[in-house]
Amino acid sequence: MQLGTRWSAGSEPPASVPASLRQQIEAVEDAMPADQLGQPTPRWTLTWLEGRPIAELDTGVIVSLDANGKAVVRYDEDDEFG
Repeated sequence: MQLGTRWSAGSEPPASVPASLRQQIEAVEDAMPADQLGQPTPRWTLTWLEGRPIAELDTGVIVSLDANGKAVVRYDEDDEFG
């Protein structure tokens, strides 16, 4: 069993975040608009499903691995913020 973790966008991901996800997580963060209203920084949540890592940002952006082990980015259409 692997436990998940949380961290704020823009900060260094914890060591438990697999290297296979880090480049796409960074790309998502680079694409985020700068906050001009003083809103709280969104947070990432790392979970594991059937042994595969899934990083989900509070905004509904999800970074996961496809069947070939390649990191992919998608948006959760059912997210409450979407």
